Amino acid sequence: MKRELFALCTVCGTYVFSPTLHAQDFSVHAYGDERLVAAPDETSWTRGGFGKTRYGDGKTQFHFGGAAVLGTAQVTPSLLALGQLQYQTSGHSGLSLLEGYLRYRPVSTSPWRWSLKAGAFFPPVSLENDAIGWTSPWTLSSSAINTWVGEELRVVGGEFQLEHRGAMASWDLRASLFRRDDPSGSILAYRGWSVGDLVAGIGSRLREPDAEVTEKHGRPPRYYDPFRSIGPSHWGNYVSLTWHAPGDTRVNLLHYDNHADPSAWAPYAGGKRQYAWRDRFWSIGARTETGPVTWIAQAMDGDTTWTRIPNLPQKTRYRAAFVLLGWNRGTWRPTLRVEHFSTQLPDDTSGDTPGEHQGEHGNAITAALNWRPRDWLRFTVEALRIRSTSTLRGEYGLPERVGDTQVQLSTRLLY
Repeated sequence: MKRELFALCTVCGTYVFSPTLHAQDFSVHAYGDERLVAAPDETSWTRGGFGKTRYGDGKTQFHFGGAAVLGTAQVTPSLLALGQLQYQTSGHSGLSLLEGYLRYRPVSTSPWRWSLKAGAFFPPVSLENDAIGWTSPWTLSSSAINTWVGEELRVVGGEFQLEHRGAMASWDLRASLFRRDDPSGSILAYRGWSVGDLVAGIGSRLREPDAEVTEKHGRPPRYYDPFRSIGPSHWGNYVSLTWHAPGDTRVNLLHYDNHADPSAWAPYAGGKRQYAWRDRFWSIGARTETGPVTWIAQAMDGDTTWTRIPNLPQKTRYRAAFVLLGWNRGTWRPTLRVEHFSTQLPDDTSGDTPGEHQGEHGNAITAALNWRPRDWLRFTVEALRIRSTSTLRGEYGLPERVGDTQVQLSTRLLY
């Protein structure tokens, strides 16, 4: 793991410390993670199954949890450059770019301030994942909402932000135009929600469920690119409004629409077709502190549509919500998160007939205890319990109701 992290730091360091930047200020942060995992019996989605957790197959063994590097350079007082790289040996294997963008924000002495950002970046959905490598400082596994965001949502384009800083409260409005997110939402229809900490980078590939591939007379494993443009030229967009108050209190409302043509397709994986999905959702989240306790809550409601057969669209409706509370006790940080998730889609034989639907619903409880005895060292033990019912599993001869329990012990080195 040390050799892998050193190589990753070298790549990012070459980028951030390039002498052509003449940066006024620069910084590099990184982590490497090794963990012992007691996995549930069900095959994980990372290996082509329908398991909801990152690890599966009922084994207890050591795993390399991943590594990432975040580099920033303040090129001028108004211009910031940011890049994030990650390295994984499971799931989205290899070295990949998570984010890379330039932000121009003129210096302002008035309550109003504006900025422009261009490049590849995450939409401002999560109030949970704000650590290096788009990870959570509270748990090892992200919520179902942010697990999906990390896998299938990335925007390549630009964002305009307008801020107003008041004496007691502030707000900011963001609006974005982007490309290359046309498959967004497809994985929720193919396999449903999952709870893990794998984040897809630009150039990564997501694995389709093996049962789905076999049913279509394919040969697993089969992967697809989650970040590409498909079909006629178009621009997706999102609009986000955030209210800020003292004490790290925030409330965020966001609407996202990739405006993809659900009948468009492009060849991939040996001549197979990859379809675009029209994905749109609303997200609302809030974060606040009461003494040493931090509260985070988020809910998402959306749908994603594709049209494999002309004039017969298939729409998957999805919902998820969670509440997280973290207790800051010096070097210790116990955390509890409770969440619910569901999908609903018309049965292939029933069209949009009311009452005839397939899909899933489930809930998850995550308990984690973090101990950070040094600035560069963090130990985390996490227990994750997921109960879910999925008619999709039943279609492939698997039990519809499943309970998965995963326990992880992580040692994370930070820089």
